[in-house]
Amino acid sequence: MAGDPRSRILIVDDEPEITSILSDVFSDNHDCTTAGSAEEALPLLASGEFQLVISDITMTGMSGLDMIPLIKGHSPNTVVVMISGMQTVESAIEALRLGAFDYVMKPFDLRQVEAVVGRALEHQGLIVAKQRYENQLEELVEQRTAELDQALNSLEDAYRSTLKALTAALETRDLETHGHSERVVSYSLRLGREYGLDGERTKALEFGSLLHDIGKIGVPDLILRKPAKLTADEWVLMRQHPMHGQQILNGIKFLEGAARVVAQHHEKWDGSGYPLGLQGEEIDICARIFSVADAFDAITSNRVYRQGKSYYAAARELDEWAGRQFDPKVVEAFHRVPQHDWQELHEKSLMKKDDELEVRRMVEMVLQSQVEAVVG
Repeated sequence: MAGDPRSRILIVDDEPEITSILSDVFSDNHDCTTAGSAEEALPLLASGEFQLVISDITMTGMSGLDMIPLIKGHSPNTVVVMISGMQTVESAIEALRLGAFDYVMKPFDLRQVEAVVGRALEHQGLIVAKQRYENQLEELVEQRTAELDQALNSLEDAYRSTLKALTAALETRDLETHGHSERVVSYSLRLGREYGLDGERTKALEFGSLLHDIGKIGVPDLILRKPAKLTADEWVLMRQHPMHGQQILNGIKFLEGAARVVAQHHEKWDGSGYPLGLQGEEIDICARIFSVADAFDAITSNRVYRQGKSYYAAARELDEWAGRQFDPKVVEAFHRVPQHDWQELHEKSLMKKDDELEVRRMVEMVLQSQVEAVVG
């Protein structure tokens, strides 16, 4: 007979002769349990899993029809075969509608019952195999998804490291702003989180903040490192760097959002910025957030010609220019960030800079000692 050779079968009927006959027929190949009513059967169903339930439809107390939803609710994989009297064929059809696999009519032929039970157990085996396959497939999908996420994260980390190295190389042309990009990335991300950016825009903000001045690679050193005030012609060249940056990043799919930050980070809320004179929400939200973070860093950082100002002075200046240079809602988000968060980010950037200088100093010492050994 098809099915598991030791499948568990629950036989439910208020006629003891029926349960006895069916139990004798199937007990050689299956583990059979009998119950004289639905009320007696339900605790048995709750105590263990049955592959098949054979139940009469019309019984004293709860009917077999009423029991079907309870069986399916407790054990969806259990297959139900109903026994119906000739006078209740409509009930048998209703049983199929409720989820029964098949039914047999009284008085029944035992060979017919054996055939129905065989098909039912085979069907139950297919249900279990299908569920097992679906579970394995789901686990495989989860595993492959996790592996893909890990690969993408590794690739993104590699991109991030490469871009940081590029930024560091560019900043060597402008010693006054060394470490500025790293700091403004930290400030921008904290402000973006407070503003409520989603994950995709957060990445655009991160990479855009890191690369915001990449267009300065096209600005001559005589202008970029000029110690005196720039002339009008020199300012024309300097103000081209956002478009230079956009052109450099053009065509790099994963940097599309970052390219908007690069192109628009000097635009102003009132339309007086450059290079396009964008106004209000025409400016990309990541560029608007970066603008506030960038200004905060510029105000609070030390320069060769002045000391950095305090948090309070920077906050007042941002308020003063809200609605003109800055998006007022972004400035509001800035004020929602606790002051100690900004201080902590600033201190971390200083520690990181000190660590970088120490590593550089150690490398120089090792190189010097190797040179001396060769010369000696």
